[in-house]
Amino acid sequence: MTKKLVLGVLCMILSTWTVAKTTIQKTEGVNKLTVHADQGRETIAPEIYGHFAEHLGRCVYEGFWVGEYSDIPNVRGIRTDVVEALKKLNIPVLRWPGGCFADEYHWKDGIGPRDQRPKMVNTHWGMVTDDNAFGTHEFLDLCEMLGCEAYIAGNVGSGTPEEMQDWVEYMTFDGDSEMANLRRKNGREKPWKIKYFGVGNENWGCGGSMTPEYYSDLYRQYQTYVRSYPGNWVAKVACGPGGMDYNWVEVILKKIGARMNAYGQHYYVRGTGNWTQKGSATNFDDKEWFALMENTLKIDEIIRRNKELLDKYDPHGRIDLYVDEWGTWWDEEPGTKGGFLYQQNTLRDAVSAGIFLNEFNKHCDRVKMCNIAQINNVLQAMILTKGKEMLLTPTYHVFEMYKAHQGAKLLPSDLVCNGYEMNGAKLAALNVSASKDSSGSIHVTICNLDPDAPAELEFVLKGAKPVSITGRVLTAEAMNTHNTFENPNVIKPTALKNLEIQKGKICVTLLAKSVSVLKIN
Repeated sequence: MTKKLVLGVLCMILSTWTVAKTTIQKTEGVNKLTVHADQGRETIAPEIYGHFAEHLGRCVYEGFWVGEYSDIPNVRGIRTDVVEALKKLNIPVLRWPGGCFADEYHWKDGIGPRDQRPKMVNTHWGMVTDDNAFGTHEFLDLCEMLGCEAYIAGNVGSGTPEEMQDWVEYMTFDGDSEMANLRRKNGREKPWKIKYFGVGNENWGCGGSMTPEYYSDLYRQYQTYVRSYPGNWVAKVACGPGGMDYNWVEVILKKIGARMNAYGQHYYVRGTGNWTQKGSATNFDDKEWFALMENTLKIDEIIRRNKELLDKYDPHGRIDLYVDEWGTWWDEEPGTKGGFLYQQNTLRDAVSAGIFLNEFNKHCDRVKMCNIAQINNVLQAMILTKGKEMLLTPTYHVFEMYKAHQGAKLLPSDLVCNGYEMNGAKLAALNVSASKDSSGSIHVTICNLDPDAPAELEFVLKGAKPVSITGRVLTAEAMNTHNTFENPNVIKPTALKNLEIQKGKICVTLLAKSVSVLKIN
């Protein structure tokens, strides 16, 4: 390796390490941010703003699928209001059918005339009967309505390599074959484009309780039959770990790294409870607020540890990291069906989502897709429905505010800010990411984690001169503020005031417990 090449590699490593630097200042004062507007190198993949729809509770049925004969307005059985609301987020990719459900789903049960499809018991989620009315054709119809890519999760836990092979052929082959002709018989002449295919889901747990070594051997077999037919190239996604299981990561990278295009990391967060008693979505105190912010910020460490292993086993950057399940997870709402994971969504969830998205942006050199769990009526949902009614959650509004980052160039930033302290533990009070879009506009998203104190922020753009600035903010008086069907617009973005440009320096007051987005021309 030449001296010039060594220096180039070192520069790449250093630029990655310093893409976002945050320092908690010792003395409370004005927070200072520097955005390096002339140093954008990495593109924020739109798929970082992806979503997840599992056959779980009312995510698919009632959330999307109401049937052609419903009095809820729909197109081919898919409810119109939900689709129109989600289109405003520029959804890039949707993962389906699970989740845990994926490894008990047999796709051939979900094709053909609906009145002839066999029923199945959803053993993971509430022991309810799924009539398979929403299957492959309906899902891919939904993706076309949303204008997004499809991310299919295949069945390794209880399926077969042949079943997986047939599914890929059914969806993507344009020639003369049994599966392609079966697709045509079921009403779809031309194949779909399937860009992402997951070879199993959570196979360390609900997907088969496997060791990483055993899963790796199965993956080698199953992925062989996930073929890229002419006109369609499919990325093969391996099952990654839940939480901080770095041994799982190392084993799969060592054993099957050459046969994967990406792997999926899962990370759910809560407050101070445990997985048996996770805490209420709406009834919590300052301590639980702080705990959620602290747990959310751990995603940075998780991604960094993953990147260290990726750099070790994949130094050329061929394998992508997907965080294909993430979000807050609280106790189910009182009075709702067990196993349906229906929870309310407050300002606390919105600030957590903003932090997650900022961190994903910062690591966009390796993180190429993320899928929040889940899109409707389950966990940290975008949308809640009740019969004909629909409401947008605070988390929906964060995704709408952040959509300008999709496909933009990540801008390195240096932040010096005050601390946010609770019982001797301290976090940086602010969390930031910045990008430049194709028109040259700069977008900065900022979370103020402190539920009590506003923050004065001064920042400069290195390599650019600000001419005008606008902003929006999502906040409320109470940290558990949420939208209800009786009052669906209690919390939504409003114009951010007190924005000034003074001699090239931008000054802004960030409200307590808030998510803000600034657009600078």
